[in-house]
Amino acid sequence: MAISEKLKPELIWKYFEAICRVPRPSKKEGKITEWLTRFAAEQGLDIKRDAAGNLLITKPAARGFENRQTVVLQSHMDMVCEKNSDVTHDFENDPIIPVIDGEWVRATGTTLGADDGIGMAAQLAILASGDLQHGKIECLFTVDEETGLTGAFALEPGFFEGKTLINLDSEDEGELFIGCAGGVDTLATMEYDKEEIPSSHTGFMVKVGGLAGGHSGDDIHRGRGNSNKILNRFLWNLNNRFDMKLVSFNGGNLRNAIPREAEALFSIHRDDAGDMKEYFGSFRQTVMTEMTEADRGLSISLREAELPGAAVDEDTQLDLLYSLYACPHGVIAWSPRIEGLVETSTSLASVKFKDNSIIITTSQRSSSDSAKADVAAMVESVFRLANANVKRTGSYPGWSPNRDSKILNLTESAYKRLFGNEPVVRAIHAGLECGLFLEKYPGLDMISFGPTIKGAHSPDERLHIGSVTRFWDLLLEVLRTIP
Repeated sequence: MAISEKLKPELIWKYFEAICRVPRPSKKEGKITEWLTRFAAEQGLDIKRDAAGNLLITKPAARGFENRQTVVLQSHMDMVCEKNSDVTHDFENDPIIPVIDGEWVRATGTTLGADDGIGMAAQLAILASGDLQHGKIECLFTVDEETGLTGAFALEPGFFEGKTLINLDSEDEGELFIGCAGGVDTLATMEYDKEEIPSSHTGFMVKVGGLAGGHSGDDIHRGRGNSNKILNRFLWNLNNRFDMKLVSFNGGNLRNAIPREAEALFSIHRDDAGDMKEYFGSFRQTVMTEMTEADRGLSISLREAELPGAAVDEDTQLDLLYSLYACPHGVIAWSPRIEGLVETSTSLASVKFKDNSIIITTSQRSSSDSAKADVAAMVESVFRLANANVKRTGSYPGWSPNRDSKILNLTESAYKRLFGNEPVVRAIHAGLECGLFLEKYPGLDMISFGPTIKGAHSPDERLHIGSVTRFWDLLLEVLRTIP
């Protein structure tokens, strides 16, 4: 039975389930674009597309609401495609199958795509409903939010006409967001030569897995384990204790997710294998005792493995291990203005071996542009000292909070009327597209809210069922009371 037949409001769940069936990886939104285009045609609604692939579907005002201000409802089409290593799933072709798990909806071993599929579903439910009270609605669907904000960067002035925008990409029901961090990625590349592995060496594969992971903005302050840092810590110690040769190191997949899994292939003199295994046991025990409750599923395994003919040259091996150890990961500074808000952070997102190159991806975030530049320079310095080529890419601005926002005041009042208590008003230490919208549309009045999503950007992603009802009710009340 479809989940929409069991859950209320049925219409929003119906469209969420439909969206889950359409593959929509970042930068490959063609199938969801076609689906949305057909939807607009079936509903008799105007749709337009810009050069970047962003879509705008417009719905006229309901009868009696023709004099209300136009409101832009905004979500992004793409989803983070993460899965557990033991799960077979083709994100470009296979549907996501949502299942009910108590108070939550989740997928099985993959990301659910509630970020931001549930925002899209709310837009579609409003566009398809004939009995709602609202002025003119413009539904903006952007592309490639998760891997570079490409759609928001390319959005041109004049694509939409509304002066009020509601972003539907937040993950904590009961909280209204009026600001976000800006960000930049710092990429380091090391070229290496291959050195022959001594015949006296034997090969081993070490794997780190089972970590909670999560969003590298929203979850960076929770102290969750980073698989790249844990794996490198083990290899760094091996390098200092034994005659070790590194063959490969691969960990993490996404620039905006805390890495959950990593593995490395290495060789060691066979006479040292016993001592190495003994050290591995003590290392694993030490790390397990350091983990937070969220990371109790951590696994660190070691097994013998076949070796290729060559390993990384010694100089590059040292450069890699020492720079990864020195590379910061986590909170750098807390906001001096908003209690409990991370101001500045950095994440060691991925390490990948490709041909004769090692590509290291890190991500920096801050609500202060100067602090963002400073922490990016800190990370760049670490890798330049290790003889890497370094570049920064994908920089985007933050969104400065405006406590006098009209849409904020209206939404606060609506929330109190509906639920009898005050919502939390805050900024978020994650990238929303709102900062880029403000560059293109100065004076745009914005707010962001949504239902509760936990574990976004990881296979543990889940959507709280009850919060979807409250999110839907709030959205309709805000649209009904727009002046």
